[in-house]
Amino acid sequence: MSMHLSGACSSVFGYRRVSTIRAVASEDFAIVKTGEEKVKLGASDLKVTRVGIGAWSWGDNTYWNNFEWDDRKMKAAKSAFDTSIDNGITLFDTAEVYGSSFSLGAVNSETLLGRFIKERKEKDPEAEVAVATKFAALPWRLGRQSVLTALKDSLSRLGLSSVDLYQLHWPGLWGNEGYIDGLGDAVEQGLVKAVGVSNYSEKRLRDAYEKLKKRGIPLASNQVNYSLIYRAPEENGVKATCDELGITLIAYSPIAQGALTGKYTSENTPTGPRGRIYTPEFLRKLQPLLNRIKEIGEGYNKTPTQVALNWLIAQENVVPIPGAKNAEQAAEFAGALGWRLTDEQVNELRSLASEIKPVIGFPVEKL
Repeated sequence: MSMHLSGACSSVFGYRRVSTIRAVASEDFAIVKTGEEKVKLGASDLKVTRVGIGAWSWGDNTYWNNFEWDDRKMKAAKSAFDTSIDNGITLFDTAEVYGSSFSLGAVNSETLLGRFIKERKEKDPEAEVAVATKFAALPWRLGRQSVLTALKDSLSRLGLSSVDLYQLHWPGLWGNEGYIDGLGDAVEQGLVKAVGVSNYSEKRLRDAYEKLKKRGIPLASNQVNYSLIYRAPEENGVKATCDELGITLIAYSPIAQGALTGKYTSENTPTGPRGRIYTPEFLRKLQPLLNRIKEIGEGYNKTPTQVALNWLIAQENVVPIPGAKNAEQAAEFAGALGWRLTDEQVNELRSLASEIKPVIGFPVEKL
């Protein structure tokens, strides 16, 4: 995830299936029935579920939640967490800046996630949770030690001794080599299982990959904005580079912050800052694509949200992490798994989506 200011990747993508897969095909669709399925993040040893949950909105009152955070929203987020695990989704992505303490009334997302994990473990000690969090490349942070210091602060908020994936949230204006060194140090000190980056361009991705490779450490992932209607990673070389180097692409905003759910129309736009991005004009142009997504979903008894997520999964080497505010959303996301769009449907949706001018992404993508 990014802090939205306006708005793969592994050719060796490992799988673990606990039950036999049976493919059922007709001229209209193909369904893959499967039990628990996980994928390796890049060349690391970390395996995660094919879909994760983004925790950007948890505790936030600046972009999400209509500028307020209260006990009701906290309970809904806790239900989203528990429902995700109940439905087999165990990867949760947060960041030190989500629910930032700089905003009055906000609650840090890492703190909430740590609390949810603790409460779940008390009831179910065997519950599996994979935690991913991120380092903010703030201008005053310099050198490798800044990464380790921030990581230890994150671990304190999470109440954990280590995390599964630690990522650089965006490239710094300077000091990036030191940040990459800090990631390597974190692995060697046993504070993380795998390391990744976020919002990295093709060149920065290659540089980070090579620097870590010299220490025998794989760059596991690059988390970028990627959805059916924001396909910049396909156009700027990031997706192809991920595939080439064996780096998993983690897709944030995979349902375009709700725009691909079918919930919003030109007469019913998103609230808050999203309304300035997904305008009535944009949503009017989006409607033909949404209509086709709905039609395809009906053939599988799936929602538009599930179709949009499945489209990303069909790209291979992509792990989407939609944000779940409540139990209903979490359960719906799980329904994106266990079946597969046909190649014809994947291509048709891309063709329809190509007629829509994408919104502006996170500016640091171009650094």
